[in-house]
Amino acid sequence: MKFTRIARAFALLALLGAQVHAQSEKTREQVRNELAEAIRNGDVLAPGESGLTLRELHPERFPAAPATVGKTRDQVRNELAEAMRTGDILANGDSGLTLREQNPQRYPAQVQVAGKTREHVKAELAEAIRTGDILANGDSGLRLNEVNPQLYAKVLRQRSDAVRQAVSAGANSTH
Repeated sequence: MKFTRIARAFALLALLGAQVHAQSEKTREQVRNELAEAIRNGDVLAPGESGLTLRELHPERFPAAPATVGKTRDQVRNELAEAMRTGDILANGDSGLTLREQNPQRYPAQVQVAGKTREHVKAELAEAIRTGDILANGDSGLRLNEVNPQLYAKVLRQRSDAVRQAVSAGANSTH
């Protein structure tokens, strides 16, 4: 039992040390103070496999957590009234649908934001196919031009030349 507590304490120290080092350079004394504060507040993991902190297991042993500043009662009421008006409240049952999704005729239509035209999307797809900028088959997550660079070398070279020309034209126009 003591061994597991000691091992967990060292693991916690190592974890805190890694996080502290990754975020910023802190002194050894600052890390010790943070650990002492976490122990005092019950923000360290409790023994066992529960994954809970000591504060979560025994809230009566630790001071109350500082209250977070949230929304006022009026703000919450206004948001609820707006959600009820627009049907953005979950419907009864296990469907997971909102009232608007269950009964769209009862609520005002949502405003559709203008997007791309069909022709624009087709043009983008044709360009992506031409340049190999689409996902390759399989689970690799790579694009075709990354899997087969030899097939798209000419296209990539043209693209990099165009970028170079644009950069040099921008540099010339600033002088």
